[in-house]
Amino acid sequence: MTKHYTPAQNTRIGFHYFPDTLHFRDSDLSAWLPELKALGAQWITLVAPPDRAIPEVFIRGLINYGIEPVLHFHLSLESPPRCEDLSLLFDVYANWGVHYIALFKRPNCHDEWSVEKWVQQDLVERFLDIYLPLAEAICTARMIPIFPPLEPGGDFWDTTFLRTALQGILDRGHHQLLEELVVGAYAWANNLPFNWGAGGPERWAGARPYFTPPDEEDQMGFRIFDWYTTLCEAILGRKLPILLLAMGSCPGDQRFPDNPKIDAEEHGTRNLQLARLLAGEKEATHNGVKLDPVPEHILAGNFWLLAANPNAPEANAGWYKAEGATLPAVNKFKAWVKAQQIGNLQSPQSIQGETNQIDYKKHKPIKHYLLLPQYAWGVSNWHLEVIRPFIQKHMPTVGFSIEEACSAEKVTVIGDDDTFPPDVIEKLRASGCNVIQVKASGTSIATELEEL
Repeated sequence: MTKHYTPAQNTRIGFHYFPDTLHFRDSDLSAWLPELKALGAQWITLVAPPDRAIPEVFIRGLINYGIEPVLHFHLSLESPPRCEDLSLLFDVYANWGVHYIALFKRPNCHDEWSVEKWVQQDLVERFLDIYLPLAEAICTARMIPIFPPLEPGGDFWDTTFLRTALQGILDRGHHQLLEELVVGAYAWANNLPFNWGAGGPERWAGARPYFTPPDEEDQMGFRIFDWYTTLCEAILGRKLPILLLAMGSCPGDQRFPDNPKIDAEEHGTRNLQLARLLAGEKEATHNGVKLDPVPEHILAGNFWLLAANPNAPEANAGWYKAEGATLPAVNKFKAWVKAQQIGNLQSPQSIQGETNQIDYKKHKPIKHYLLLPQYAWGVSNWHLEVIRPFIQKHMPTVGFSIEEACSAEKVTVIGDDDTFPPDVIEKLRASGCNVIQVKASGTSIATELEEL
């Protein structure tokens, strides 16, 4: 079976992509890959349609760029699909390199069920009747099933739902599934302190479903994973990996009225602090309070929300807005990632004036890089169209960065000597890259690319 895969040098930072299934075109991939890279993303939650596959070029494009896709099927609990209807999709995604599949969302909320089914007894057992055959099919396809994220609190208290479900899976004898299973979660920071609920029920023994005494804390914040971890250890005797499919603070959050509402600037500040915490920065603090580190079994945290259509209910939470506007969080993340990259290319000696950059002749994390020209007015849509067959055939990492291209074994350069002067080509070759430069113009670019 596939084990719990994580990217190399996992920072655990990711994003939740659009909350719909309408943005998987080649142009979407070309537009978002550079942004995700600049934000430091290594993970991404994609809402997967149950009746068709997300295009292969989109999935492979993310994977080749070092971004781990987590596919979340928002399946209906009123009329759930048959196992055989999804098995083919699972096989396809497994062949494309997908590792993680989440099925259903918020099954502890009544609006995910029909009224008739919600009011019947043994809701969790009836959910397992639906979920377990599909989860076993994911394992058969050699991928990793994610137990669906629950609404914190919810109409059926989430910790009670999870406890009952884990006990039910154990009682039914699905031991191999439990070896593979990852627990999904929504880690909403809201407008609470980040350490709210840290330590779980062992520290906050007075918290009860639907009642948290004034001197107690509960699972309704970022540290929800502490509570879920305690449940796993109590039922199974060990931790299960946890993946935060959506997390963070959102503009306008004021779920807890005693704390100030989250404005756009505070949204960026808080989420950047969470990113640093996920990445394992030492001595992370919030408002002068030292934050508990995020345990290693938390695989990743995907910030809500990269973008949404302007008329979507989720649009207010989108970091990227229509017509190029962004929330302050975008620039805060980019500046932080850029500072890390500069720091990683320097040693203590280089800070004193000596250079000590990565030896790209020895370290080649990228197999094939397609280097495109970028102009002062932006990126050429024509170039993006003409390279599509080449991408589908060779599946290179696509980008505009000469420094990034230096880390590739092979580099295909699109542009003449005016666009990429000889000294640039020489720099690539000096870095140990096998360089092929396509100097053609117009429609002949496609012809030359087809012959490579």
